[in-house]
Amino acid sequence: MSFLGNVLRSGASLGRAAGTLLRTARTFSTGPCCLIRMHAIPKPETVDRWTEKRSMYGVYDNIGILGDFKAHPKDLIIAPCWLKAYKGNELQRLIRKKKMVGDRMMAEDKHNLEKRIRFLYRRFNRTGKHR
Repeated sequence: MSFLGNVLRSGASLGRAAGTLLRTARTFSTGPCCLIRMHAIPKPETVDRWTEKRSMYGVYDNIGILGDFKAHPKDLIIAPCWLKAYKGNELQRLIRKKKMVGDRMMAEDKHNLEKRIRFLYRRFNRTGKHR
């Protein structure tokens, strides 16, 4: 019985050695099988240099020079009071709106505002940079 076991073990070790020889053999390659072809040269993008944002850039820069530095550009902006010169995300903006004009809003508008605040509050607490 031990003779048969020795033969089987030696055969298994020969099989393993042959398998490792096959795996270590390198393949020969002359390069990529298919070349990448460009069918057409992409057309250059046409950029509109006179968009509203670009045309209005620097409009209020001369107010200080011409107006004796009495008026700040943020005072000339026509916007709702909760938005004027305010920088923040949507949740912060809506909370600010509710504080400033919430008591004067119609019932349905106030209800929709509070629903949006609840939704954004949950969303920012579940996912956000602070996590």
